[in-house]
Amino acid sequence: MIYIVREKATAEQIQEMMQALQTYVKLAVDIERGILAGGGAMHADCEGVLLEDGSRQEFIWGADWDPNAQQVTFESLINIRSRQNNPSMEILDPEIRQKVTEITVRLLGSV
Repeated sequence: MIYIVREKATAEQIQEMMQALQTYVKLAVDIERGILAGGGAMHADCEGVLLEDGSRQEFIWGADWDPNAQQVTFESLINIRSRQNNPSMEILDPEIRQKVTEITVRLLGSV
């Protein structure tokens, strides 16, 4: 199940987002709007949900959330963007990584 998370997620929502992968949640984080979509088996599915909701692609970044470790990782195929100087699956810009982390922890952390 993919949720758009605009406010602190409940424990139940996080459990439902984890159904596809069991140990972590795939995310697409909109660093402009300060929201994220989480769940499902692919980052691109989460990205699509945000695009349908009005997000702009250049502000959406892929990440994973491990609720047990309360940790964000920054690797996703949707992050490969040569036009934004990110030729890697990993988010290379430390400022973007920080924004992704802040939004993720605010919305999913310590539930």
